[in-house]
Amino acid sequence: MGLQRTMARAVAVVVGIFLVGANGFNLARSDLTRRTALHAQRKKDNKAMAFLRKIGRVGGQANQDFKSVIGIDEGSAGKHSGGARLRKASGAYKSCTETGVVDDMTEDFPFSSSGTRWSAFSDRVMGGLSSGSVAREVCAGRIANVLRGSVTLANNGGFIQMATDLVIPQSKDETVDASDYKGIELDVRSEGPKETETFNIHLKNKHCLRPFSSYRAKFEVDRGDWKTIRLPWDDFKGKGPGAEDVVFDTSCLRRVGVVAIGREMKVHLALAGLRFYS
Repeated sequence: MGLQRTMARAVAVVVGIFLVGANGFNLARSDLTRRTALHAQRKKDNKAMAFLRKIGRVGGQANQDFKSVIGIDEGSAGKHSGGARLRKASGAYKSCTETGVVDDMTEDFPFSSSGTRWSAFSDRVMGGLSSGSVAREVCAGRIANVLRGSVTLANNGGFIQMATDLVIPQSKDETVDASDYKGIELDVRSEGPKETETFNIHLKNKHCLRPFSSYRAKFEVDRGDWKTIRLPWDDFKGKGPGAEDVVFDTSCLRRVGVVAIGREMKVHLALAGLRFYS
């Protein structure tokens, strides 16, 4: 009887070792498959980048880094420094609320397809230590704005973002009316270290009385997959003077930001499209 028990235990050990080895092999094979697919995608992206660099869509101004980022959440709407020029007169662009499209990445960076301009912002002017940049790249087969950087809570900081005004430069209007739409929609992909990461959309309107005032909504992105996010207006909550006191009014929007905020994180977020939805 004792011999049978001993033999049974030995068989169980051998079977266990075999199963662990098989599982390890399957995991290794799965990881190899993932790495091979990632390598193939990067090769495609590199070829696409080479072509776009040749025709001037990326590289140079199109890959402009905003390393010396402004340190105010939302920034100073409507104030831009020199740099790349629009390919057509500002009067030839239609308002984002007329077309429904804020940016489809068809213009040369740092400009949006609605004639406004992208910039990067961080907590530095507040004494924070977060850092970031924005560049136009090919990411997993799509042309995108890529926000890279590091968010730290040191010195009471904690955010980086890419943002653009919603009003066409030289427009007689100071805001845009998006009240005919139900919300905002974006195409995003995260390649940060976490499997799932949370980001914010910040919208600024005429009721936001301070640079850090905005209406905010959160969204989640799984690493390695393009995802279309829809955020209804009801998801946005006011933060800061003015915004906390007034119900969100979408008839007077000024600015939109895609933000990594509120916790320590390494950021690699690609944005391939930004629009309103009905």
